[in-house]
Amino acid sequence: MDHARSPAFPVHQKNFKVEIEGNTTDVVLCSYDDHFFVLVTQIGSMGTILHARKEESALAEPTFDVSVVFGKYDEPMVMVCGRQLIEHISNSGSSKSLILSLGLKDHSRATIKGVISAVTKNCLWVFTVG
Repeated sequence: MDHARSPAFPVHQKNFKVEIEGNTTDVVLCSYDDHFFVLVTQIGSMGTILHARKEESALAEPTFDVSVVFGKYDEPMVMVCGRQLIEHISNSGSSKSLILSLGLKDHSRATIKGVISAVTKNCLWVFTVG
């Protein structure tokens, strides 16, 4: 994998390519003050954009809200991807929300699993808790 980190102010970012289900996949991870932005594309464009966040309550266990901002509303595996990543972010100790863009050639379970694996192995939130 080709890893490139840019410590340039104000956005900490990481870019790399990975092979997922036979498709070259470009990944861009950015850490802003209040959000993480994750772009995963196999098609050279942004694709479906999701917003995911952890909602906490004093009376109940935290819940995770994932919603489509733009794109395919009827792709359950895309929602699974958003939920898995926001849970990973939360479990790492960060309270930031996630903006996720998925431009994938297919939304199969194997492709989504590959996306989740690639992003969590290379995540920025372990280094930027906030």
